[in-house]
Amino acid sequence: MPNLLLIALAALWLVGAWLRIYQLARFYQIEEYMSRRFFLWLRRAPHYLLPKRALGAWFLGTAIAVVLGEAPNGALPLLIMFVAALAAIAPEREGEIKKPLVRTGRVNRMMAAAAVCAALAAGTASVLALNAIEGLGTLRFAPIAIATSGFVLFLLAPIWLTLGNLILQPFESYRRRRYLSAARSVLNATKPKIVGITGSYGKTTTKDFLRDILSLRYGAYATPKSYNTLMGISLAINRDLVDDFRTEYFISEMGAYVPGEIDRICELTPPDIAIVTEIGPQHLERFGSLENVMRAKYEIIKNLKQDGVGVFNRDNPFIREMIAMGHPETRLSVSRELNLDEARRENVTWIATDAEERLDGLRFTVINVASGEQAQLSTPVIGEHNITNLLLCVAVAFHEGIPLRDIAIRIGALKPAESRLVRQTTASGITIINDAYSANPKGIVSALKVLGMHKDGKRLLITPGMIELGDLQDRENRKLGVLATEYATDIILIGREQTRPILEGIHSTEYDTGRVHVYETLAESVAWYRQNLRANDTVLFLNDLPDTY
Repeated sequence: MPNLLLIALAALWLVGAWLRIYQLARFYQIEEYMSRRFFLWLRRAPHYLLPKRALGAWFLGTAIAVVLGEAPNGALPLLIMFVAALAAIAPEREGEIKKPLVRTGRVNRMMAAAAVCAALAAGTASVLALNAIEGLGTLRFAPIAIATSGFVLFLLAPIWLTLGNLILQPFESYRRRRYLSAARSVLNATKPKIVGITGSYGKTTTKDFLRDILSLRYGAYATPKSYNTLMGISLAINRDLVDDFRTEYFISEMGAYVPGEIDRICELTPPDIAIVTEIGPQHLERFGSLENVMRAKYEIIKNLKQDGVGVFNRDNPFIREMIAMGHPETRLSVSRELNLDEARRENVTWIATDAEERLDGLRFTVINVASGEQAQLSTPVIGEHNITNLLLCVAVAFHEGIPLRDIAIRIGALKPAESRLVRQTTASGITIINDAYSANPKGIVSALKVLGMHKDGKRLLITPGMIELGDLQDRENRKLGVLATEYATDIILIGREQTRPILEGIHSTEYDTGRVHVYETLAESVAWYRQNLRANDTVLFLNDLPDTY
């Protein structure tokens, strides 16, 4: 009978391991089933790596069982360990969940394989523990031994997930190859001209703008939302382009977390035209240096044939290095910093002058440096950084045969990409500026300037700050704190530890700290603004961190 109870205790811990596998699978999926990225996240999330409640329950139960010693039939220590196990394995509240687990076939297979690995480990550990205890001729420490092995099994849930993913790798690789082969066949059959877009930021906005402009004359398709990984792009192709011979331009956003990713995307979608928007510290902690970021992004240019077209943001110093490398033969560059004489000396193709930003949008003059042809552009899109994005689109569309006057008309009707400086007014008269998709050192300047243009009422900034900037992160967030005091009348920071550098930047100014609030969740921030803002007030949502933060 005692052995059966001990087995039940082991089974209880195994159930806890399975629950933990399920909980962590969501983050494994967010990190795109890449074990290295998953463990890098775990290193930043110690409360998931070593849950304090589970540790406390196991330790307290073990301590009490040791003090009690061998009670009659060993029942009391065993009961204590059961209670401790229940307290330890009960799932903890996770707070806000922005991206729930998507029960795809792959994640279900991975969790099943991980559960089997955990069960085999639990069975092996229990048998070894019971054999060792029987050899001692006493059951005194049996509950402690079983609970300890169960607790270790519970903690090792990340390992079981990794093993499950590794075991299924041959099968998943086979499925992946078939999926990529199908996407390649679709492109070979439909034969669209491929435009690839990469950069540290500005990819999605430029992609959407370019699709809308090219649609004036051509059938243009752009990968949806932020589908910028190899499998995301292949999903879009297999889902949307099969037998679609109307698509003349396929616009593919190409993202990268590690060197080589863009090379692999270009194998599937070899670009005829490649656009590089910006090189900056986004994902710097993954790349290590801005030079590594530049090399990773240059892969899109390297994969152009010599008769391809490279389109560059000349205002970025790292992209200027790309231009100087001399590939491909046709290199178009744009600038909103140079005047006409400077642009001619540097062989820049397009420039923007006389830029003006108002609440109803951007206005500027675009000039073809070689011919002198120019047009006045007016667009409801806001954010000064979008001038560069629009110039890149002008360069491509004009090169592909669309007259500048037609491009100018289409730009006048553009809309911002989702969650990228989108303005709307609520029924209560509060203006909301949604720039929650991401934040970078350049984009925050544009966003805060837009906030500052609202002169009536309060101007509230809600932000968790910037992430994935490596060694520059604290410095850039301190700058954000200082800059925020120039444009916001009230500031809400989300996440006490995460926003500590922003608070330091605010405190370095004479800003009224009574107007600064720190909350742990976005929901608390929203509750504050709903209670405290009135008609004619404005709130800027600057960045929204993923669940892995």
